[in-house]
Amino acid sequence: MKSRASSLRNMILAALFVALVAVGGQISIPLTPAPITLQTLFLMLAGSILGARWGAASLLVFVALAAAGAPVLSGGKGGLAVLLGPTGGYVFSWPVAAFLIGWMVEKWGKGGQIKAWQLTVAHIVGGIILVHAIGFPWLLAATHMPLHEAFMGAFLIFLPGDLAKAFVATAVVKALYKAMPTLQMQK
Repeated sequence: MKSRASSLRNMILAALFVALVAVGGQISIPLTPAPITLQTLFLMLAGSILGARWGAASLLVFVALAAAGAPVLSGGKGGLAVLLGPTGGYVFSWPVAAFLIGWMVEKWGKGGQIKAWQLTVAHIVGGIILVHAIGFPWLLAATHMPLHEAFMGAFLIFLPGDLAKAFVATAVVKALYKAMPTLQMQK
């Protein structure tokens, strides 16, 4: 029965994170070529809280909803045209990023509390480095922007906000783990 209850709990939390990532896209600061949103904050939280499998699953559902035309992307956008556009690589990276974050948290968190620096590293590696490693080349290929222009306008400008989101995600996860210790052990 515990396994069934745990699966139900994970499904509910995964659905919650699909909704949070969607809402995070509606809170945006429009920049070119991509807006600043809270979506990457919620993907970091999904990986940390749900773990590798369920975190990735929640973001796969999100990408499927976006592909189907649901208005879940920044500014209420959705559909294949948006996903296959210049910023699509970033969105396609999100399930992989959530998986990597969850995997790192699961490995480092075995047998006890995960340290804040470990969470922060997981958020930076999965939620920033991996997302940009997949999204940035896609953006370059789609826009044919000069490399230095794309680097400044599609990476460097986002770095301070991305780092802030990584630290916020760490603080939120540590607070949740403290308030609900079983949350860390049930992945």
